[in-house]
Amino acid sequence: MNITDTFVRVAEDCPIEIGMEPLSTRTLPPVHVIQYQLLSSDPYKYNLEELIYEVHVRHKQIPQEERVTRKEEIWAELFSKNHPCMRASMLPKRFGWGVHYNAEGKIAIYAKESPEYDQFIMGEGEMLKLVYAMRSKRRLRGGEDVV
Repeated sequence: MNITDTFVRVAEDCPIEIGMEPLSTRTLPPVHVIQYQLLSSDPYKYNLEELIYEVHVRHKQIPQEERVTRKEEIWAELFSKNHPCMRASMLPKRFGWGVHYNAEGKIAIYAKESPEYDQFIMGEGEMLKLVYAMRSKRRLRGGEDVV
């Protein structure tokens, strides 16, 4: 899961033109809300595996003490199965956030309307692999979208 020097562009079928903070009224916030909270408050702190782990323990409300004492066990169990990369996240699919993986694989998010987003998609400054986030709708052969 070591992704580096990559920028995930907002999905082609993203319904909005600016990065919006995802909000939730649920008691237990959904994964994309936790991803947003972590990445907006600490850009380039987490690589993909660290982010998946941190989102998991927060989403499952695992107490801090247990996170410390059972970290290796929780980690091993969590990564015994595959996890999607940020291309599948709701942040670039529905909320207008581009995702940058730097040379160390650390992640930050950038709003679609930001100058940084434009710099990444124009390839300024570094050699980046540009990919789109996964579409929310799949396409039929004739180009028609299906939900």
